[in-house]
Formats: sequence, structure tokens, C-alpha cells
Amino acid sequence: MELALAPETLARWQFGTTTVYHFLFVPLTISLAALTAGLQTAWVRTNNEKYLRATKFWGKLFLINIAMGVVTGIVQEFQFGMNWSDYSRFVGDIFGAPLAFEALIAFFFESTFIGLWIFGWDKLPKKIHLACIWMVSLGTILSAYFILAANSWMQHPVGYRINKDRGRAELTDFWHVLTQNTALAQFFHTITAAFLVGGAFMVGIAAFHLARKKHIPVMRTSLRLGLVTVVAAGLLTAVSGDQLGKVMFKQQPMKMAAAEALWDGQNSAPFSIFAYGDVSKGHNSVEISIPGILSFLADDNFNSYVPGINDINKAEQERFGPGDYRPNIPVAFWSFRWMIGFGMASFALGILGLWLTRKKFMLPPGMRTGEDEVPHLVLFKNKALSPKLARCYWIVALWTLLFPLIANSWGWIFTEMGRQPWVVYGVLQTRDAVSPGVSQGEVLTSMILFTLLYAVLAVVEVKLLVKYIKAGPPELTDDDLNPPTRIGGDHDDADRPMAFSY
Repeated sequence: MELALAPETLARWQFGTTTVYHFLFVPLTISLAALTAGLQTAWVRTNNEKYLRATKFWGKLFLINIAMGVVTGIVQEFQFGMNWSDYSRFVGDIFGAPLAFEALIAFFFESTFIGLWIFGWDKLPKKIHLACIWMVSLGTILSAYFILAANSWMQHPVGYRINKDRGRAELTDFWHVLTQNTALAQFFHTITAAFLVGGAFMVGIAAFHLARKKHIPVMRTSLRLGLVTVVAAGLLTAVSGDQLGKVMFKQQPMKMAAAEALWDGQNSAPFSIFAYGDVSKGHNSVEISIPGILSFLADDNFNSYVPGINDINKAEQERFGPGDYRPNIPVAFWSFRWMIGFGMASFALGILGLWLTRKKFMLPPGMRTGEDEVPHLVLFKNKALSPKLARCYWIVALWTLLFPLIANSWGWIFTEMGRQPWVVYGVLQTRDAVSPGVSQGEVLTSMILFTLLYAVLAVVEVKLLVKYIKAGPPELTDDDLNPPTRIGGDHDDADRPMAFSY
């Protein structure tokens, strides 16, 4: 009980709770910004009203999401100073640079151009207004890159030296921090996973409306865009995950061994499908595995040697001194599987959805539907799903919008928990990073307050999303269809005060 309520344990719980909650909004913000920009581009190029309605609908959900993301992200800054002051002192010189770039460049793009996009519908020419949402999208991606570069330094510290007199790490090569292979691999994997989230979100909501036969032209387009995004992002997420796994094997072999519950090193190391064991004794009691797959995933060789948890723990004791250098093995093992399982389930549903709703030129005439009809879900030539099975598909598609979000959360938990007991791998342990002057009661109080605050925010977020999702795409006005051709407007509306787009 004493250990469970220790300040370090409570600080870790608080960080985990707030970070996972914040990360629910991050991937959706990144992907919805780009998908909304793509829909607006289609409208500018074609003048088709369905693209404009789709842009306004998904843009509204994007705005709600990014607002919540900013609010929850601010708490992260408070935590570093409150619960992790020794960590902040140690890494401040390193983290200051990427976080400053994130604020000066990425946040500038986001905040400036999102304002122009919101208020510029009736003031800016179409192409300039379109450029604004693309700048917002670029800002969200740049923001993710700088944050991930900072986090990657914790996974694999480079470009620094230790100042023993001041007891802190000091930056010596900022470019190396930004471009090291951990940062690049992690960025690629995180961005592709973010688009998996956005695609599934779009598929789920489009399925909800199509099942109710509402807003069909807009939702047909949204469904296809979401399905293509899910399949493309799913493939790229698998490829980038494989690359990140190889980097992890070289830099953090303990995390790889923990993810597979591989206790003792071996050639042709197996990929574990299921394992149950005794952590204190360091072995598995029950194990179902496929030989050679882990060696291939780690080293592109089915016969290569992969060190086990016991081997690495012993090597780290010899290198860093007495101690237990193993992370929480059950958490690492199962978080890795939940991440892959939920992500690939979304990908499989995307492939099935693309097949069922394949384009009309691939279908016989009797199975084709118009833009204002709900598409037939065609399984085989001249064989559509029955109404009951079609309804099942729409329901499954709706609930699957949560799967990539769950996968992302478990992926983040695996990334951070698998690095323990290090907060900066091989340099600073987590127990040495907490604030020495913060009491158990203070951490517990702030954790309860933050949890309650986030619960309230969750209710607000869900209510807003459900309200606008149910309302569907807005009807268009003459001003929407005839935007100005010059900045400030074309007619006597040039002197009107700026109006919020929604």
C-alpha cells in the first residue's frame, strides 16, 4: 500500500492518465486537418457542393477536437514543473530547443492559419482560404515532429554531453537530435497511425449516417475517403512499425525482449502469440509461439540471435550497477499485442469495406447505385449483403472508429512503460527524476483534481461531438457557394465585421 501511494508511483499514474487522455486528441487532430484540407481542395477544383458540405462538417469536428487537444496539452507543461522538477533540470537544455521550435514554428502555423481559416470563409478568395487549412495541417505535423524528436531523445539520447558540475545534460548537436533514426522512425510510425485514426473516425460516422439514410451524397464520399485512408495508413503503419521495431531492437533490446516475454536469448527467436509466466522466476509457464519470426522482425534474419530479458538484465547490472532493469513485463507484453490487434482489426475492416463498396464500374448494372442512394454492399458479383447483414456492417463500422484510438493509446503506453526503469534510457532513472519537495498528499490531490477535470472535459467533448455528428453536414448559403475573389470581399460586405464561420 505504501509503495502504491509513493510520490513516484502517484506521479507516474498522473503522467500516464493525463498523457493518454491528451493523446486521444492528437492523432485525430493531425489526420482530420489533412483530410479536411483534401476535401476543400476537391471543392475548389470541382465546385461540387458535396465537397464543400463535407469540408464544413469535418472541419467543425476538427475544430472541436483541436480545442480539446490544446486544453489537455497545457496540463502536460504543468506536470513537468510540479512532479518532475529533477527531470526538468536534467533535460532542460535538451528539451528547450525542440519545444521552442514547436512553439515558434508549428504552433505559429496552427494558431495563425486556423484563425484565418475560421474567419476567412467570406473574406478570402477560395485558393488563399484553401492554403490556410493546408498551413494548419502542416503546423500539426511539424508540431508532432518536434515533440516526437524530444521524446525520441529520451528513448535514445544523442547530441549531448553530461556536465557533472551542474548535474545536467547539455546540448551539443541539435541537428543530430532532430534527425537521429529513432526520431525519424517514431515520427513515420506515429503519423501513419494518426491517419489510421482519422480514416476510421470518418468511416464510423459516415456509416452512422448511411445506416439512417441521411446526407447520402456527402457520406458516400466520406465513407470512400475514410476507407482508402484506413487501408493506406494501415499498410504504412505496419511498414513503419517494422522499421521502428528494428531500431528498438538495436537501441533498447530490453523493450523488444519484454514485448515478446523472451526470457532467455536464443537463435531463431519465436514471436509469442500467447504467454503466461512467473516474472519473479523469470520464465513462461505456458507459451504459444512461431519460431524464427522475432529474429526476422529484429534483424531481417530468421536465424539470428535475440537476447532475452534475463541476459539483458544481467548485462545492465554489470554496466550500471546493482538493480532490476526490467520493465513491467505483463504490461509491455499485452500493450504490444493490444496495439497491433486493434490497429490491424481496423485495417481488415477497411479492406472489407473497400471490397463491399467497390466502384460502380466494377459492379454489374443491377448493383450500381446513384450518388443520392445508399451504396449496395456487394459481396460477390450480383450478390449483395442481406439487409440484416448490411446493418451489421454499418454497426461494426461505427464502433470500429474507436479501435485505432485504443491501439494508439496502448502503443504510447508500451513506448513509455517499456523504457522503465529509465526516464532517459541509460542516463537517468525514473526514481531520480521526480520532484524531491512534493509530498504524497500534494501529488494525490493534483491527480484527483486533474482526473475530475478531464472527466468533465470528456463529457463536454462527447456531447459536442455527438450533437454536431447527429446534425450532419450544414446546408449551404449563397455566400458559401460564391466566396469573394479578392481579400476582404467583392461587394458591400467588405466593411462588415468578420463573422465566425459556424
